[in-house]
Parts: sequence; structure tokens; C-alpha cells
Amino acid sequence: MNKFEDLPIKGEIVRSLNELGFGEMFLIQAAAIGPLLDGRDVIGQAKTGTGKTAAFGVPLIQKIDRSEDAVQGLVLVPTRELAQQVASDLNRFGKHLSIRTLAVYGGQPIYGQMEALQGTVHIVVGTPGRVIDHISRGTLVLGNVKMVVLDEADRMLDMGFRDDIDFVLSRTPSERQTAMFSATMPDEIIHLSSKHMYNPEKILVSRDEIAVEEIEQLYRLVDPERKFQALGDIMEQKSVRRALIFCSTKIGADRLGYRLRGIRRDVAVIHGDLTQPQRERALEDFRKGRVRFLVATDVASRGLDIEGVSHVVNFDVPNDPLLYFHRIGRTGRAGASGIAVTLVSRREMMDLKRIQGMTKTRMHELKGQLTPSFERPAQASFNQSWSHNHR
Repeated sequence: MNKFEDLPIKGEIVRSLNELGFGEMFLIQAAAIGPLLDGRDVIGQAKTGTGKTAAFGVPLIQKIDRSEDAVQGLVLVPTRELAQQVASDLNRFGKHLSIRTLAVYGGQPIYGQMEALQGTVHIVVGTPGRVIDHISRGTLVLGNVKMVVLDEADRMLDMGFRDDIDFVLSRTPSERQTAMFSATMPDEIIHLSSKHMYNPEKILVSRDEIAVEEIEQLYRLVDPERKFQALGDIMEQKSVRRALIFCSTKIGADRLGYRLRGIRRDVAVIHGDLTQPQRERALEDFRKGRVRFLVATDVASRGLDIEGVSHVVNFDVPNDPLLYFHRIGRTGRAGASGIAVTLVSRREMMDLKRIQGMTKTRMHELKGQLTPSFERPAQASFNQSWSHNHR
């Protein structure tokens, strides 16, 4: 079976998927949906951008009983942005069945969520802390949950949510179905699954996120004081339709965003210290094309599914090689191609070499013009414009 319409799922779900342009299933979908529909516990491992939300979302929607006015599905995610994204996708998958999904997360007033939970909600997608808050207040009852999904499970463990996950799962029925999706498979994932899952089927579509064949990986060796100018060269290229620019710190992101917005209007910034409305506005402006460049910390490197990101730029080289692959996974998603450019100083070369040692695809060095396929604009260069505006 390669198409969603070949699956034993409700016609209303197929209709929604067709309207969303879903045709042939990706590997993780083809491998995971069948066992989940059969009621099996599943551990799914695949790199980001391969359709994991539909892999668990379609079976989850299929299992909801519309006549039962209770929360029947729970999806735990590591970040508020991913909660919003997954809830939006599930609402779209289930719209012709009138199945309602609610996102609950910190950073926004809890009272609006409490009011929403008093109405009809079939699926809750939430961050562990806010889910526990609702459980403690009695506004979220999990006694009717049929299926629990841990999405980006490795990321949740990295963020210290192990005890929170244990607490939440202890409040769900023991006969529930459990699915866990993760980009990597550290030992702690295995320990977690052994405690909370029954004979799970392991689906390993890719061993990790290191296989990034769809992404052309480039790097440019520059002096630290010339990184800003090198970034400007990249931003001038007409082929850069929409780009994520990653910094390693919140202060660095703020500083870079401040400098860029001093010379152009198509830049937004997102990091963990911004308020939730500020983060939502930055993401919405980027998604809608109101800004072309989004300067981000690694809060945006995982789980965000933003269409049309043609380029990822690493303004700072990450110390953790896996963060590099999480970052560049924001482009080249769902079978599309993408370009990742890393600006590296000599003192960052060791970090880059560790990354190069993990990738299965060659990373090309850029010298002079960024790449022969890039079009150099006829107007004055970014560096010249910056100098002119700061005299």
C-alpha cells in the first residue's frame, strides 16, 4: 500500500488528506500507520521532515469516537511551537469528522485553555508542564484516553521531562495504546519504552538524522568580524526565497537581528526569552512571507514544519553535531531540496570537522562567489549598502 486511500481508514480522513495534497505515503507513514491501526504500540525513528505527524495522526483520528464527549487522545511534545503545529495538523486531518484538537502549553494564560477544555475536545496536544498543570487543576481528565503519542521523545528527554512524562502516563489507562516517535534512539528512550509500552513494534526508517541527501551542504571560512558581511552576501541572492539563520545564544540572535533590521525590513527574531505573542507573531510573519529571514536560536531547530524554507544559514557553528542536523532539517523537507550554508571561523573548525565526520553527504567549501547557481544581483552589494547607511 502506497496511498492513503488504500488504507482501512474513514473516507472523511482520506478526503482531508487529498485536500491537503497528500498523495503517496512517505516511508514512516507506510511503515507505522498499519501497526497503529491494528492497536500495536510503536516506536518510530525517522529524520525530521518525513511526515511523522501523519504517521501517528491518521490512526489517532481514526480511533476517536465522536459520540464520546471526552479527551481520547494525548500527544506530548517538547515545545509550544510544536504543540501548535501538531494541533493544527490534526485539526486539518479530522476536519470532515468534526474532531477537535486543542493545544495546551505555557507562555499564554491558562484560563483560556481551561475554558476550551470545558467544551468538546477529543485530542489534547501539549507540553508536559502545562499538561500536568491542567491535570492538577482537574481541567484535564485522561481516564478515557485510548492513545498517547510521545512526539520528539528524545528532545523531551534532553530537556529534562522524564519525570513529567512518567507522571502524565501514570494518569492514563493502563490499556491505552502508546506510540513514541524520535529522531534518535538513545538508551533512555529504550528505558522509557520498556516502562510504558507493551511489546512495541520498532520502525527504523533511518538510523538518525545524518542522512540529508536532499540538502546541499556548504560552508564558508571567514574571520569572525566578517561573518556579518558574509551573511549579507547570502541574503542578497535571488535564489534565497526564505531562510532561517541560526545563532547559538539568545543574546547573539538579538544582536544579529538588531543589526539586520537596521538595514532591512524583512527580518524577524525568535528565541526562548520572547513572550509567546512575540514568538507567534515572528513565526506567522515568516510563514506568511511577510518577512523573508528569521533569526533563531535552537528553539526553532526542531519540530517546526515551515514550508518553503529554501536555505538554512548557521551564523554560529553548533557545539553539538546533532544540533547541526536538526537545524538544517528545516529545509529540504518532505522530499524538497534545500541548501545549508555554515559560516565558520578558524576557532570553530574543530566543531565543523566533527559534523563533517558524521554526515554521509559531502560538505563543499565556498570560496568567493557562493555557488555558481546563485545569481548575483546587479544592485550595490550588501556590504556597500551597510557601509552607506552607517556612515
